[in-house]
Amino acid sequence: MLAWGWRRALIALLAGAATTLALPPFNLWPIPFLTFPVLIWLIDGSAAGRLGGFMTAGIAGWWFGFGYFFAGLYWVGHAFLVDAKTFGWLLPFAVTALPAGLALFVAVGAALARMLWARGAVRVVALAVAVTAAEWLRGHLLTGFPWNTFGYALATPSVLAQTASLLGIWGLTFIAVLVYAAPTTLLDDRADTRRPWLAPAFALVTLAGLAGYGIWRLDRTPTTFVDGVRLRLMQPSLQQDQRFNYSQRQAVMARYAALSNSVSGPDAASLAEITHLIWPESAFPFFLTREPDALAQIDKLLPEGTVLITGAVRAPEGVPSETITRAYNSIYVLDHDASILSIYDKVHLVPFGEYLPFQNVLERFGLTQLVQVRGGFLPGNRRRAIAVPRAPRMLPLVCYEIVFPGQAVPRGERPGWMLNLTNDGWFGRSPGPYQHLQQARMRAIEQGLPLVRAANSGISAVIDPVGRVIRALPLGAEGALDAHLPRALTPTVYARWGDGPTGLMLAAGLILVLLRRKPRV
Repeated sequence: MLAWGWRRALIALLAGAATTLALPPFNLWPIPFLTFPVLIWLIDGSAAGRLGGFMTAGIAGWWFGFGYFFAGLYWVGHAFLVDAKTFGWLLPFAVTALPAGLALFVAVGAALARMLWARGAVRVVALAVAVTAAEWLRGHLLTGFPWNTFGYALATPSVLAQTASLLGIWGLTFIAVLVYAAPTTLLDDRADTRRPWLAPAFALVTLAGLAGYGIWRLDRTPTTFVDGVRLRLMQPSLQQDQRFNYSQRQAVMARYAALSNSVSGPDAASLAEITHLIWPESAFPFFLTREPDALAQIDKLLPEGTVLITGAVRAPEGVPSETITRAYNSIYVLDHDASILSIYDKVHLVPFGEYLPFQNVLERFGLTQLVQVRGGFLPGNRRRAIAVPRAPRMLPLVCYEIVFPGQAVPRGERPGWMLNLTNDGWFGRSPGPYQHLQQARMRAIEQGLPLVRAANSGISAVIDPVGRVIRALPLGAEGALDAHLPRALTPTVYARWGDGPTGLMLAAGLILVLLRRKPRV
């Protein structure tokens, strides 16, 4: 609280970095009980700064956020080493610029909290309101990037994660900050907090309530399956240079065919018994519909009655292959004779990965996005559920489209299941794929919908509508898995009301702070 200068920055940095231990793959979810009080005390100590300490609190929040995002997102740098000759020089900038930018939202949250600051437990509520509002902005501004919002610290224990079916990840974020910062009052001066145990006791009661609801929901919701649907997920674990190398097209197709027939074990089925074969995002180093040989191999591979769902880069209609500068990142549904039944084009593209902001200007300086498609990818028109033979309607989601709460499933498009095709091979054996899986799992819990996830290098999984992982292939494994399709639940509270209940909680918290607020310390 009394630290200043570089010591203050270092304390905030280390506290933020330690908070990431609550996230996958470590999943030490109690850790923030030690780190969020540090943020509270840093904001307490901001009183000595100018302008009421708003700027000083914001700087402390920035260092906390920088530590959190640097430690939690360093693995983004792996993508710049896939083609190190072209992009390697950008790695130091990428792994620092992204956390620095995201930390601005934590800085705003800390500064806003300081504006609402008060003595005692009220400041804990002020921090929860301000940080949750700032995190919501992070998830929506500039196309949004809600990755690793603080609520995911409570997502690892399945019993606690069930609250997302009521409030979504933003409501869970509010509860997480409120609960994790509560122990602060145990060390407060008695003049500021007459009953210092009350806030921590409230936090424990809240956690017990969340756990009780989770136990009840999991107990009353056994996994049931859709009749007549049997899935096979193929995980090829291809190296990135092979996935995007046209000269490897025959080797890629041969590998896919072999793995699609390679499931073994006591419950293994022949491919003829599989209703839906699923391949991952951007599966081919070519435009699928412009390679007759590839379509012929798919026709030969698929038994009658088996549908193939696969990711692929799609060329715009009517544009000759040799003049294509932009394309779609798509999902195809193909019948057993390789005829195309449905197409979905990815809507929410990855900045700097699939397109460049100010594309024309930056390309003049020789910069390209990581996929090196000149001009970048084209976005699809809208997110939508599509019909799939022999299965309920499916909502296709490509890569990180799954991480956007409230946006992943559009209004009026209630599907029977979600399909997430992704290529986390960009990020090696790092925490990234584990974090991506956790966030995808939370969308299943929020919506009460099963999730099928096929990833190039893992983690591929089938998840039921309360977040149970039914079957999975580990990160880096090569192979295929068979699973039945879990049955969807009726729409959850969150599916019906979205972020409305969380908005009411934030409003109530803000009113409480304003009513109980005393002069700043």
